Amino acid sequence: MAPSVVFNQYKISNSSSTQNRRTALPPPSYRPSVQDKPSLDITQRFEQKLTNYNASQNIFKRWLFEIIIWTSSAICMGAIIYMSVCSRDQPFSKWPFALTIINVLSKVASAALILPISEAIGQLKWAWFGGSESKEIIDFDIFDKASRGAWGSFLLLFRTRGKSLAALGAVLTLLLLATDTFFQQVIDLPERWVLQGYGEIPRVTQYEGDNGQLYQDGLPATLEEVNLRQTTFKYFYYNGSSPVTFGNGTRPDIPLSCPSSRCEWDPYDSLGMCSACADVSELLTYACLETKIDWISSVYYNSSTWPTGTACGYWLNATSDAPMLMSGYRTDEALNASTEGETLLLRTLPLTAPITSVFPFSSVPIFNGSVKFQDIYFPVLDAFIVSAADGTASSVYKKVPPIAQECIISWCVKTFQSSYAEGKYEELVTQTFMNRTAIRQPYPWEVFPLPWEGEEAFFSIFHGNITIRPPGTAPDTPDYGVTNETYSRTQTLFDDMFPSSITVANSTAPSWWRVKQNAWAYNQLRLGAGCPWLAPNNVTQYIDRLATSMTNVIRSHKSHEFVRGRAYTQTTFIAVHLEWLTFPLVLLLFSLMFLVATMMKTSKATDRGIGMWKTSAIPTLLYSLPKETQSQFRSHGIRKSGLSKRKTIRIRLHPKKGWRVSGQTLNSPAGVGRVPVELRAPPGWI
Repeated sequence: MAPSVVFNQYKISNSSSTQNRRTALPPPSYRPSVQDKPSLDITQRFEQKLTNYNASQNIFKRWLFEIIIWTSSAICMGAIIYMSVCSRDQPFSKWPFALTIINVLSKVASAALILPISEAIGQLKWAWFGGSESKEIIDFDIFDKASRGAWGSFLLLFRTRGKSLAALGAVLTLLLLATDTFFQQVIDLPERWVLQGYGEIPRVTQYEGDNGQLYQDGLPATLEEVNLRQTTFKYFYYNGSSPVTFGNGTRPDIPLSCPSSRCEWDPYDSLGMCSACADVSELLTYACLETKIDWISSVYYNSSTWPTGTACGYWLNATSDAPMLMSGYRTDEALNASTEGETLLLRTLPLTAPITSVFPFSSVPIFNGSVKFQDIYFPVLDAFIVSAADGTASSVYKKVPPIAQECIISWCVKTFQSSYAEGKYEELVTQTFMNRTAIRQPYPWEVFPLPWEGEEAFFSIFHGNITIRPPGTAPDTPDYGVTNETYSRTQTLFDDMFPSSITVANSTAPSWWRVKQNAWAYNQLRLGAGCPWLAPNNVTQYIDRLATSMTNVIRSHKSHEFVRGRAYTQTTFIAVHLEWLTFPLVLLLFSLMFLVATMMKTSKATDRGIGMWKTSAIPTLLYSLPKETQSQFRSHGIRKSGLSKRKTIRIRLHPKKGWRVSGQTLNSPAGVGRVPVELRAPPGWI
């Protein structure tokens, strides 16, 4: 049971019969206090223990608690460094609690630094007022606030102008506000790609189609390459094939395999198709000539159906016995060409197609099979493509030179750099190799006349050797190439629109596209609107797209083999930036220096009688100001006069006499004598 205490009272009375005589009031009755042994709780025991250490003569014991707290901050920072080094560049899945632990340690380290700095500033406060000179009373308030937070430290820094040791503590307190920012920058969690498994992508070295054999009246018939047929047909007449949208990209046109969201392959080679185009406008000559009209929409392949007439335009072999109109119009008056008849907008002329080249069974093709690409060994297509300048009849009538190009498509070996990421396939052709020869090879086609059902027919045989071996190929790598039958079937595909022509009756009439001109007894027409081979379409890019699509079909064939690549998965890693710990470590070092300097400085003040009070408020209660000074702060004008006087009053703490205010000490107030011994309260009374 806690003891009860009753305060005795006395009053000071002034009477006419006695001068300044104090009469003590009789003390009330009270029951004796029971002196039970106090039971201190944990907090009281801890505070009592600290008080015992603070009263020690050993300087290290006085500051033992602060040293322990500072050491704990240093240990936390060391633990942060250790955790950072151990988890550097490691997957986050292996250290799932690393970031949490480091965050907790950083908070503890920052908080632990606050206490020794605060306690040191608090002790410097008592040393400040315990010096040989009196200090302004406002300094007490500023020091007290500085030991409790950043705002007081800011005021203290300007109050002392940085000339006091306490100013260093104020600076450290302010800088501690920024430590969290630096600790947060130590650990970063970037996403990185980690190798996990492999992807596969097809390549082909030897390609053979799936046509099989077809015999007609006992003779093997030439068939179009069935796998490539659909692709070439779309490009001939329907602007090619469009990529299929898939996810955030397009679906690849080859059967690749990627078990993750990203795959990469080293450069690899595959059999495919290559294309090229060159300008041949110098071969054309403008003239108005009377000759056989073989390009109008009403004729057949049989030359007996070709009328004779006059045409004006740009001719190929204009001065020869067999000129060929590539762009122009028909007229009935050769001299002034004033009548504009049917107009030729587009004409394609193959130089390598077997039927055109050998008919009538000649072993010499047109222009020996090529003009600009004579070193290319047996391309599947080598043709002239001549279009009106803007694809309209008006440019033909105005004699605007047409766009004339020679384009080829040939078997080749392509070097690919492929990647697949998040549903988007990207492919880059880094190198191509086509068989080239400095010596003109014999024409590979052999033709025999073959009467068939009363009509003139023929039987052709291809005697080529399509074998491609790029330089630097490994000895154990087989040759790239196709069989003669596959080559023949692929070349036959282009007979569909090489040769072909687009004509229009006049500038307002619809255009007609005459295709499959090799058909002996047929005249096949398509509407020419939207033809992808007409200007202003870019024929070079278009034929390159055709070659790429044919390559994809070849690589998708069942004869392909897979090239393995690297499959990556995205993993969160721990990135460590230890340089961001420089600032907290510097604060740790300076806080130690500040603590040691405070210990040394305040040890002298302690020798002079100043207690080891630090941030304790008890000395403020023990050493109260004189009543005259207190009355100045209790006056009616405390908001106006009290605060202003606080700035002018100077005080000094005397270890034995208390506060000295402008020359006064904490004795009995003037005009009031000490209480006589007989009138004092008995022991145990205040």
